[in-house]
Amino acid sequence: MSAQRKSSDRRTFLKTAAGAGAAAAVPMFIPAAVLGRGGATPPSERIVVGGLGIGPRGRTDLDCFLSEQDAQFVAVCDAQKERREIVKQTVDSHYGSSDCALHRHPDELLQRDDIDAVLIATGDRWHTMASILAARAGKDVYCEKPCSMTIEESLALADVFGRYGRIYQAGTQRRTIPNFQFAVDLVHSGKLGKLHTMHAHTLSPSFTRDWLPATPLPSQDEVDWDLWLGPAPWRPYNPTYTAGGWRNHFDFHSGGILEWGAHTVDLCQWANRTDDTAPVEYEPWGGNVTATYANGVKLVMRDRDTGWLGLGTCPVRFEGDEGWVETGDSGKFAVYPESLRSEIDVPEMAGTDPKHHVRQFLDCVRSRQACSANEKVASQSHIAAHAATIAWRLGETLRFDPAKNEFVDHPAANRHLSRAIREPWRL
Repeated sequence: MSAQRKSSDRRTFLKTAAGAGAAAAVPMFIPAAVLGRGGATPPSERIVVGGLGIGPRGRTDLDCFLSEQDAQFVAVCDAQKERREIVKQTVDSHYGSSDCALHRHPDELLQRDDIDAVLIATGDRWHTMASILAARAGKDVYCEKPCSMTIEESLALADVFGRYGRIYQAGTQRRTIPNFQFAVDLVHSGKLGKLHTMHAHTLSPSFTRDWLPATPLPSQDEVDWDLWLGPAPWRPYNPTYTAGGWRNHFDFHSGGILEWGAHTVDLCQWANRTDDTAPVEYEPWGGNVTATYANGVKLVMRDRDTGWLGLGTCPVRFEGDEGWVETGDSGKFAVYPESLRSEIDVPEMAGTDPKHHVRQFLDCVRSRQACSANEKVASQSHIAAHAATIAWRLGETLRFDPAKNEFVDHPAANRHLSRAIREPWRL
């Protein structure tokens, strides 16, 4: 629970009121749900949650928070009125009340002392900035991916959450989905032999720098365009952006390697036991990049649909000198040798379902233990995907120093480590 929670919470109230009632010899009737009976969590023990930028994916996360009895969703903030109202309707309908508060500016939500944690599901341009603002306001954060737009943002994210001691969970939910966990465990068990090659499915790394045609700007209450842009460069309003068409526009997006690599490269980092570092070399070829770690393991980031075994979106494949495993969002596996099939006793679960991931986040908010997709883990996997994207953009093999988080002897590549941030925003 937040350190900023006022001491006069419901637990204190109940104790005080009960004592007063006993002194006056007047019976006091308290609903069982308030006391936590019948499996309910008392209100004073619930993790109070607010949301920033809750669109279609964010509403999937929201449903997971609403399904947890020890979480209470109380407020939504969004630059778009329609999206604010959709979330309010969902939340109020779930609780049978009209209590979900509406905010337009993040400061309004983050300054609330009653909120412990924040669900962030804005567009990519806002993820790092919103997370850092939340940490500085004393909030724990569950943030959708990709978590950063640049290597500089990745480093700032890890630094701020470590400095402020807040809990962070990146929305890379495949870390807590059984089939992906099993595939990684198979590597770690040594049953594939020595790991030598990993394959991560990514999307096309291409992007556009074009602007869509300017259209009349709605009222600030309907769409706060300046706030929607946030730290991204200014451009004229077009409703296609706010309807989700911002993807593949360079100012708002970091390309397809990061779009899916935030999941698949992340899983490869985990399998290779390199959550604390990144590959040291990146070789682009076509729409793909092959990265090499200091331990010699290859990571092939493949944008092609061909060559995979049809096991669902976001597939990964781990190859050792004695066997291999491939899995994807269908929850199914392919393994070699066939004897490894006897190892598989894993429930199938869609790789897009974040319910386990949200549950782990809430548990970590209580325990203050790091989540599986914490800020350090997310930072490193995003650095690997960003570095691969830079190599692809420049069209040449690049060497990278993970200790310094910069490219070796390549000023042109190092100019891509960061992007300009629009006033008045600061990391």
